[in-house]
Amino acid sequence: MFQYEKTLQYPVKIARPNARLAKMIITQLGGPNGEAGAAMRYLNQRYTMPLRELQGLLTDIGTEELSHMEMIAAIVYQLTKGLTPEQLEAQGFASYFVDHTTGIYPIAASGVPFSAETFQSTGDVLADLHEDLAAEQKARLTYDNILRLADDPDVRDAIRFLREREIVHYQRFGEGLRLIQEKLAQTTHPHNPYACNPSFDQSCLRRRNR
Repeated sequence: MFQYEKTLQYPVKIARPNARLAKMIITQLGGPNGEAGAAMRYLNQRYTMPLRELQGLLTDIGTEELSHMEMIAAIVYQLTKGLTPEQLEAQGFASYFVDHTTGIYPIAASGVPFSAETFQSTGDVLADLHEDLAAEQKARLTYDNILRLADDPDVRDAIRFLREREIVHYQRFGEGLRLIQEKLAQTTHPHNPYACNPSFDQSCLRRRNR
């Protein structure tokens, strides 16, 4: 069960609308490395994690990604609030405006709508954790690119916070990977902790007794 607090995880207070910037930042809502995919990835992967510690890790981070979706949506909303159709068109927002006016819709900066094809949930603890590590680095890179293009201090402040959280998530997934490697080393050949998936491959356990 989730308990919703009616405040953003980090405040978003943007003084100057800028639809051109909104078009870039919205990619972290529905783009290939965005927060919607991250939340769905982790909240679905958690069910097949073989350790309660890993289930808790995926639940914690997946829940936080929901709050990051909320922050990105707030940024995009504030960057487009009050602009006229003419201003939106002049700032490169016309194609989005035709379909959604200034409603929030999960889409990439390239215009591709959000798709579940941007993330995986394999049921294999090692495959999923390695994907999670890579996903956090790709999200961090996307925020780096946004910071390279954004000169609004209000926007940069919120984006820096989100970037820092991607680094923390990467570190926590690294801790989770080390934990499962230690557990696998106890039940498989000690020099090959990648031999099989202990979630359903019972041969992992049989090898220990040979």
